[in-house]
Amino acid sequence: MEKKSFKARYNEEDRYYDNKGYSSVDYNYTGPFLPDVNKMAAPMICVPGQRLCPDNEKVTAGRGTYSRNGFVYSSLAGYLQTAHSEDGKNIIEVIRDGDENVVPSVDAIVTARITNVSPRFCKCSIIKVGKTDLKDSFRGMIRREDVRATEKDKVEMAKSFRPGDIVMARVISLGDSQSYLLSTAENELGVVIATSEAGVTMVPVSWCKMKCPKTRLEEHRKVAKVQARFIEYSGSGP
Repeated sequence: MEKKSFKARYNEEDRYYDNKGYSSVDYNYTGPFLPDVNKMAAPMICVPGQRLCPDNEKVTAGRGTYSRNGFVYSSLAGYLQTAHSEDGKNIIEVIRDGDENVVPSVDAIVTARITNVSPRFCKCSIIKVGKTDLKDSFRGMIRREDVRATEKDKVEMAKSFRPGDIVMARVISLGDSQSYLLSTAENELGVVIATSEAGVTMVPVSWCKMKCPKTRLEEHRKVAKVQARFIEYSGSGP
């Protein structure tokens, strides 16, 4: 039986080029544009600035990549891999040699640093999955309704988190644009490390307040009920 060529079905802009000049038409497809790179005999090596594939409604630029002018490019030297989000998109990632292939998964406990707080949600950078430190952080988001399990309508984000706080949270789903949705709606989850306005690490005094040892002033937080020996965050990193 004659094997049909993919070239009759896809135009030049839809091709996906690897480091040897082969295009997506030379591989088996897992979607409209992407080859199953995870099943290739040899990993595809990428270099910074290399064009990987068209950026469209079926593709999301993940870690190690960026989107520009309708295409996804590699931002570092490493190996190409793909993943699939819950909304059916292909997540394009470039992993450096030696990186642990650890990504947040649904129901995983992660450690994150709060970067921005708004009335409806806060943004954060995921810096650890379980006990594994990440070389490249992931974007995360905690929505107002996911802060705590009870009295959700009374939650005030500014009284729950502040930029710079270190929190423990559970991954509940993969949201849009490679931003993981996180929840602290458990007693053991929430803020584990926070710095007061005086620049001193605070200590928890209740489930909703922490105190500065220097000024003795209290600040509101959604405090995690964890013992200090379980906190393995060193305070280093971006």
